[in-house]
Amino acid sequence: MSYQIKALPAATLEAVRATGRDVSGNPVERMTAGGGEPIRCCLRDAAPGEELMLFGYEPPLPPSPYREVGAVFAHAGPCPGPAGAGTYPDGWRGRSQVLRAYDERGWIHPATRVHDGSDPEAAIAKVLAAPGVVQVHSRNVAYGCYMFTVTPGAEAAPVRDS
Repeated sequence: MSYQIKALPAATLEAVRATGRDVSGNPVERMTAGGGEPIRCCLRDAAPGEELMLFGYEPPLPPSPYREVGAVFAHAGPCPGPAGAGTYPDGWRGRSQVLRAYDERGWIHPATRVHDGSDPEAAIAKVLAAPGVVQVHSRNVAYGCYMFTVTPGAEAAPVRDS
C-alpha cells in the first residue's frame, strides 16, 4: 500500500510565525532547544541550540467531536521541511507511537493501534488497509501529542502540506 506522510502545513507555520499566535489565539512560546524535542515542521528531533516555538495545533479533520488542539514544536523560523529520502522519519524509528485512524466523518476508527516502532511502515499500511480509514494521525504514546498525518497516496515520501 502506498501512502503519504505529511508534516505541518506550510500555511499554518507561516501564520503562526507571523502572528505569534496559535489556532486558539494563545501566544506562541519561543525557546532554545535542549535537544530531542520532536519538531513537526521537518519531522526530526531538535538539536541543542535550535530556535523553536511551542504552540497549539489542530490537525485537520472534518467537523466532528474528535477535533482537538494539542501542543507541537516547530522551528521558530523557516526550515526546508522533512527530508524526502524515506517514507518514515528515520530519527523516529524505534519510537512507539499511537496510530489513530479516522473515517471520512472525522471519527476515530477501530483500526487505531499502538506500534512499537520496529516496523512503522507495516503498521501504517495495516491501519490504512482497514475499510473506512481515510487518514491516520501518528501520536506520541506518553503525551498523546500529534506527530504527523498519513493518507493513502501514490507517493510515500514525507512532504510539507501546502
